[in-house]
Amino acid sequence: MEEGERSPLLSQEAGGQEIPLTRSSPLTSSRPGPAPWEDPAWRAGLGGFLACLLPSESSCLKCLLFLSNFLFSLLSLLALAIGLWGLAVKGSLGSSWGSPLPADPMLGLVLSGLAVSAVSLAGCLGALCENAFLLRCFSGGVLAFLVLEAVVGALVVALWGRLQDGLEHVLRLAITHYQDDPDLCFLIDQVQLGLQCCGAASYQDWQRNLYFNCSSPGVQACSLPASCCIDPWEGGASVNDQCGFGALGLDEDAAQRVVHLEGCGPPLLRWLHSNIRTLGCYAIGVVLVQGVELLLAIQLVRALTVHKGAAESGGLSIGTPDPVSRALPNWSWADQQRG
Repeated sequence: MEEGERSPLLSQEAGGQEIPLTRSSPLTSSRPGPAPWEDPAWRAGLGGFLACLLPSESSCLKCLLFLSNFLFSLLSLLALAIGLWGLAVKGSLGSSWGSPLPADPMLGLVLSGLAVSAVSLAGCLGALCENAFLLRCFSGGVLAFLVLEAVVGALVVALWGRLQDGLEHVLRLAITHYQDDPDLCFLIDQVQLGLQCCGAASYQDWQRNLYFNCSSPGVQACSLPASCCIDPWEGGASVNDQCGFGALGLDEDAAQRVVHLEGCGPPLLRWLHSNIRTLGCYAIGVVLVQGVELLLAIQLVRALTVHKGAAESGGLSIGTPDPVSRALPNWSWADQQRG
C-alpha cells in the first residue's frame, strides 16, 4: 500500500462517521510517541487515584498528629476510668452530678478526662480518616483549652500574693473537714508526711477538728493523725494509726519527741518557691505541645483542601470532554486533543 493511501479497514465508517485516530496511535505514526508518564492524558487518567494520596510531607503531618492524639487519648481515658472508679468506690457517683460545682475532686477528674478524650479522639479519627470536619473540631477544642489555660495562668500570676497569704487559711479549712472526704484526708496526710509537718501554723491547729478536739467525747480526743508522727510506722510494715493518740494533751517538750510541731504552711510555701520554675516548665511544655498539635491540624486541613480541589479540577478538565466537543458529531475528543 502506497504512502498517503488510507486502508479500507481504517476508512470504514460506523454509523456513517469516520472513526478518528489519536496522534499517539502506532497505526498513524511511524515515530514513537511520548513516554507514558509524560503523556498528559495518561497522567490525567490516574488523577482520581493520585488525588486520594497525600504527599510525603502531609503523610508525616498525619502520622505525627495521629500518634500524639492517640497517646493523649489513652492518658485521658485512663484519667476518666480512675475518676469513675473513685466516684463508684465512695458512693458519690450519682449524688455529685446534681451540684452546681464539682464538690468531689474525682468529679473534676472525670469531667476533664471526658473533655480531653473527646478532643483527642476527634484528632485521631480526623487524621486517620483525613476528615476535615473532625480536624476542625479538634482545632477548636485545642484552641479552647489554650484560652482556658491562658486565663488560669494569668489569674495565678495576678493573685499569687493572695494565694500565698491564704494558704494557711485553706489548710485550716481542710483540717476542719478532714474526716468528711477521703480524698481530702489522703491529700493532707501526703502533705504532712512529705513535708514532715503537722497542722497549718502549728500542730495545735488540729484543735479545730471536731473529732481531734480535746473536748470531744470520742476516742480520738486530744489526738493527732498518724501522718503527724515522727515515725508513723514504728518499725512495722504498716502505719500505726494510734501513734498520735493523746499528743495534743502533752506539753511541747514531750510532744516534739512523738509528733512534728511545725505547721505545713511555711514548708509548703518554701516547696512552692523552690519548684515554681519546674512547675512553670511543665505548664509551658503542655502549652507548646498543644500549640504544635494545633498547627499540625491546620496544615493537614490545608493539605486536604488543596488535594481535594486539585482532584475536582483535574477530573473536570481532563476526565470528560466539554459540551462543545459533545455537540459536534465529527469532532471527537481525540481530535480536540490532537488540535
